[in-house]
Amino acid sequence: MIRSRIEQVQAWEALDSRGRPTVAARVQLAGGATGTTRVPSGASAGSHEAKELRDGGDRYQGYGVRAAVAGVTEVIAPAVIGLDAAELITVDAAIADAQQDAGEDRVGANSTLAVSIASALAAAAEAGTDLARWLAGDGPLQLPLPMINIVSGGAHAGSAIDLQDFLVVPHGADSFAEAIEWAQAVRQRATEVAQRRGFAEAVLVADEGGLGLRLDSNEAAIGLVVEAIEAAGLTPGEQASVAIDAAATEFYADGAYHLAAEGRVLAAEELITDYAGWLDRYPIVSIEDPLAEDDWAGWQLITERLAGRCDLIGDDLFVTQRDRLDRGIAEHCGTSILIKVNQNGLLSRTQDVIRAAQQAGFRTVVSARSGETEDAWVADLAVGWRAGQLKVGSTHRSERTAKWNRVLELEATTDTTFAHPFPGAAEGSVRLA
Repeated sequence: MIRSRIEQVQAWEALDSRGRPTVAARVQLAGGATGTTRVPSGASAGSHEAKELRDGGDRYQGYGVRAAVAGVTEVIAPAVIGLDAAELITVDAAIADAQQDAGEDRVGANSTLAVSIASALAAAAEAGTDLARWLAGDGPLQLPLPMINIVSGGAHAGSAIDLQDFLVVPHGADSFAEAIEWAQAVRQRATEVAQRRGFAEAVLVADEGGLGLRLDSNEAAIGLVVEAIEAAGLTPGEQASVAIDAAATEFYADGAYHLAAEGRVLAAEELITDYAGWLDRYPIVSIEDPLAEDDWAGWQLITERLAGRCDLIGDDLFVTQRDRLDRGIAEHCGTSILIKVNQNGLLSRTQDVIRAAQQAGFRTVVSARSGETEDAWVADLAVGWRAGQLKVGSTHRSERTAKWNRVLELEATTDTTFAHPFPGAAEGSVRLA
């Protein structure tokens, strides 16, 4: 008997961190091992990412996923029962074929991902290991450098400011545990700084655990993070720096970038000039989605001008799709890629994307979504794929800390190394190359 043969697939509606339904699935193998997962969902979703299936109508304000659950039990389950879960590519190919035959109106990316991840978790359990080790193979596991949300705007905080997230990157830390300790200190000091300035809302948290503050400008958010780094007793640019998730697609319309909170409308070149000025004034190591998802000319320009000064991370630009990554590499757009497995819908295809990016010399950042669950497998993906960086939100909210806690567990119980994706960071200064 093949103990890793898929014997049963079940699915149901669960709730994510925003109180919206999501697809949950459980895969049981012939040997008795099981894998269970709940699929995340994003607020600022790129238009080119794999489409999740929602019910519409009045129930759960249209966000119900009964149809997606039915897609698992009625379409995907018959296609994968009897397959060896340890053969990830084979299982995912059967899922993809079933989706294509049934159509995306019956099987969404939330359906396919639920079974893909649950099957991998079950296969790892049957092998007597965890997902990180199952993906990584032998040798020390590489733990990622965390990127921690401090201030939120855009779709994550009711557009209090235009840009979506301002994060701290504790690149001078010697271990993951030290990095999280530093990040927590910065997050706490940011709250205290904001309260001293009269922001009563600093006691609240945004979707990913950051501070949703109505600051005077986007640049003010950078200044607040730098001040919090200093208040935490760290040296900006040497021990910790700033990362920005602009999510520029959210404020792009009619060929221009509309910074509504600042009352400004900018062409791509003008926005790039703004970014360049910030790099002159602040210790910034990366900018995610600085331009819109289809502004390829703008991406070429910003890569030409700023690639040597900070990482330029494509999220909406690449949406974890191989064809868009290949175009970005060929046209010299960006230097890094954000990896979100639900943008793709299948674990094996996502792994293909991250491997292609790494082979092209891109830095890779595995990311959670704003609508998350208590599942921690995204941390295992970052470790198993040697991603270098992990971005799951702040040090607040348990659906966020579940991921950080998973990496802390691995560091405490397993033979590991700690990633320093920015050359020179281990010596206390950042050099981008």
